[in-house]
Amino acid sequence: MFAERGGGRLSNERGVGPLAATVLVAGNMIGSGVFLLPASLAATGSSTLISWIISSAGALALAGVFAALATLRPTQDAIVDYPARGLHPFFGFANWWLYLLACWIGVPAVALAATGYLAYFLPALAQPLAGAWTTIAIVWLLTVANIFGAKLVTRLSGLTLLIGLAPIAVATVLGLAAFDSDIFAAGWNVSGKPLSVAVGQSLAPIFWAFLGIESASFAAAVVRDPEKNVARASLGGVALAAVIYIAASVALLGAIPTDILAKSTAPFADAIRILWGPAAASVIAVCALLKTMGTVGGWMLVTAEVSRSGAAAGYLPRILSQGDATRAPVRDLLLAAVLMSGVLLASVSPTLGKQFGVLINITVNFSMIIYALCALSLVRIARAVEHRARRWMLRLLGLGAAAFSVAVIALSDPLMLPPTLWFVAATAPLYGLVLLARRGKR
Repeated sequence: MFAERGGGRLSNERGVGPLAATVLVAGNMIGSGVFLLPASLAATGSSTLISWIISSAGALALAGVFAALATLRPTQDAIVDYPARGLHPFFGFANWWLYLLACWIGVPAVALAATGYLAYFLPALAQPLAGAWTTIAIVWLLTVANIFGAKLVTRLSGLTLLIGLAPIAVATVLGLAAFDSDIFAAGWNVSGKPLSVAVGQSLAPIFWAFLGIESASFAAAVVRDPEKNVARASLGGVALAAVIYIAASVALLGAIPTDILAKSTAPFADAIRILWGPAAASVIAVCALLKTMGTVGGWMLVTAEVSRSGAAAGYLPRILSQGDATRAPVRDLLLAAVLMSGVLLASVSPTLGKQFGVLINITVNFSMIIYALCALSLVRIARAVEHRARRWMLRLLGLGAAAFSVAVIALSDPLMLPPTLWFVAATAPLYGLVLLARRGKR
């Protein structure tokens, strides 16, 4: 989900090749959201390697779904358009609503990652309330920055992309070089739960790293010969991201004991401190901090634009949104900042890693519903395919990807299911209010 959106379709002469598009898809997923993930997963152990493999397979299936949809019905608003066309307009609204909720909850999780790496230099910020208020300050700082300098914020977000990859790359290389099979084996399952339960409950937080799979649909807008190369770019991009994630996870869990990793507020920096010394760790912590700040700034603006587009479609009261598309979405930004602040205060936990885990679990649950509806849309949209064998292959792909998405939710932390179901249940009455408001305007 936390991926950058593409532009319009390019001609074959101007379009990029499949290799560049593969890197584009992978880059849209490999972001700052993974920076606190090793600390969250350390509470389960190195058995999360199994979860990584399962999640990678599911991510490949979902990438195939979006690649197929992009080829059959190209659109720049895939999350809303596909379920609205393939199923019913209600499901288009439901996906918009859940996507907005995922932004309101997921962006604070990325901001928590920024606080975690800031706490590497100022340890007092790792305390629950201090961390929450620091994260709120980050959210508001970047809200104000978007109001007065959105272009600068978006440029910084792009510039920090390569900087943000440095902590992952360096920690992976050093971790693999120092890999100790005894450490990896000793931390196999430290959760105290049966292995099947531990692996199942790890799927949701792990899939946080794959959010942004929908960017596969944007590959069709930039790649040459999309009919041939979209699937290659989509599947190749997810596979590349999966290899990087699995290598990083194995490296850290095989080089650092899980009890140390679980307490970290900056796992990649702490790993490099242990393996290479404090000076290098400080540089890596700064890189991670810059990347997370850039991502938060960019996604504050994306959240505001999602809010504004919903208001334009009649999904959100106009009083809460900036209607003039030529001006900064001030009301939408302020609404997002207020709600994100509430989310951070409501989710305060004993550690930043624990709070991060709560927020990403709920965000992933919402995202899996969004993905499931898009996958089911493929089952309907595939009716337009004339070749019978291909039509049924696409239908089976859609059903399989939808089943995986539902399974991730069903196997997630039981404590995360009630808030997920409450918000999902609110979708129907909200849509009813939208329909009543539209009838009142006629």
